[in-house]
Amino acid sequence: MRQRLHLVLVALALGFGFQLVGVDRAALGSGSTARVTAEGGIFRVSLNAFSGIDYMDPALASSPPGWALLDTTCARLMAYPDKPPPEGFDLQPEVAASVPAVSRDGKTYTFKLRNGFRFSDGAPVRASAYAHAINRALAPEMNSPGVQYVRDIVGAGRVLEGKSASASGVVAHGNRLVVRLTRAAPDFPSRMASTYFCAVPPQLPIDAEGVGAYPAAGPYYVVDYRRGERVVLRKNTFYGGRRPHHVDGFDVDLRAASPQEVLQRVDRGDADWGHTIAGVFFDPTLGLVEKYGINRSQFFMRRGLTLRMLAFNSSRPLFRDNANLRKAVNFALNRRALVNTGGALASRPSDQYLPSIVPGFKDADIYPLEHPDLQRAKTLANGNLRGGKAVLYVNSSALPMAIAQQVRQQLGEIGLDVEVRGIPIHSASAAYFKKLATPGEPWDIAFGLWSPSYIDPFAYINLLLDRRFVGATNFARFSSASYEPQMRRAARLPQGSNRNSAYAALDVRLARDAAPLAAVDVLNEPTLVSKRVGCIVLRPVLDLTVVCLK
Repeated sequence: MRQRLHLVLVALALGFGFQLVGVDRAALGSGSTARVTAEGGIFRVSLNAFSGIDYMDPALASSPPGWALLDTTCARLMAYPDKPPPEGFDLQPEVAASVPAVSRDGKTYTFKLRNGFRFSDGAPVRASAYAHAINRALAPEMNSPGVQYVRDIVGAGRVLEGKSASASGVVAHGNRLVVRLTRAAPDFPSRMASTYFCAVPPQLPIDAEGVGAYPAAGPYYVVDYRRGERVVLRKNTFYGGRRPHHVDGFDVDLRAASPQEVLQRVDRGDADWGHTIAGVFFDPTLGLVEKYGINRSQFFMRRGLTLRMLAFNSSRPLFRDNANLRKAVNFALNRRALVNTGGALASRPSDQYLPSIVPGFKDADIYPLEHPDLQRAKTLANGNLRGGKAVLYVNSSALPMAIAQQVRQQLGEIGLDVEVRGIPIHSASAAYFKKLATPGEPWDIAFGLWSPSYIDPFAYINLLLDRRFVGATNFARFSSASYEPQMRRAARLPQGSNRNSAYAALDVRLARDAAPLAAVDVLNEPTLVSKRVGCIVLRPVLDLTVVCLK
């Protein structure tokens, strides 16, 4: 089945960064800015095709700005509060009246819905709205990236095979939704916080190209969507929830000529916010840091959730059952040099798979972050080079190619002859990762970017590395009889400190001992807003639902 992976704008983010010096890095932090409450007005958003949105259909949208916009329209069973981290990562009921009841074996979840939620056309939100969202994600003709979160529902396989229109494990009756799983999954409520599972009208069609305008049950709804041109969102006058929302709507212009123009429009006051690749914010020709400073009034920086990595193709002879060579590459990388090429402030070097703000992260000194350890790398590579040739896939844009050439030079120090192959990628398509996921594609190393749509260590560890997701999110095709039981045991633990501790230990063991990936860095999340924007909450992306205009 054709995969739409939500590895958002992957290799693109390895480029489009710029070197900047003389800025206080301690300015990075968390929290929200002072709020100036006002009501009404239209909030203007600028995006461009390169770093914009792919769809406005919740079953298909797989880009950060798309998720940010859909968040304003989405009414979920479970959701994250409109607060900065760490409070903003505490899962809580939204349309669900309380946390779901869970069966003793952990396989059945029962949600009871609140009364009062209505779609923008006035229709009440019933459990059928969520049953349909799940079944749309499973429909093979939909090709939804959200399918990875609901494959373990009883009957999902029959839907995916085209043998049934709905999963037998999803039962909706009035305000009661029952979901039966094939295995215990304590993170299932967190999965329901993804925008893939917003309440949708039960009659919303299954369409591989996505539905544009449709009734929504969140504070706003999509009035108009014209691909490559505009999105119009307006207030849902029937909204029955508790989320604060102040503006009358959002006008989104998708026609900015470049990522730089997105920010120039905000800088001029022609737009109120725009989303683009982190490094662009530090383009010296824009001069944003010099003009605004960081975390003062209009230009902000927060630690982000997006992991940038080198993936090793475990299905190919070079890295298959060759942990020593995978570790050798990790020791040979000069992460600081790679980060500086992409923009010294745009990211933070990392040797772990969990970003620092994700529950379960525990800092460990696994590989050098500021310089390579060539002696360790050469020792590990000795006798494990298997011919010493590797094919590296990367987006063919100029800066990603330049970074790939650095990787080629760095790995040449340990005797690995790397051939760099640039793969064209256009707009916000997932063509690059579709190519990586294709069986038999002859790559050994590939740049990748991972940005899950909900906050849980499962979304980084299991989705990237469990054999169940090979050919989808586990594009490295890593499979381990030793680590899979550990990943699955951690996934079965209930939310809380024990689960976080299990994932913290697993994160370190995987990176240190198996090294299926080489983490490079975690992107920071820059935000630029116009001077008329108030009520700023960064989670770490700007929370559009709660913004107001001064």
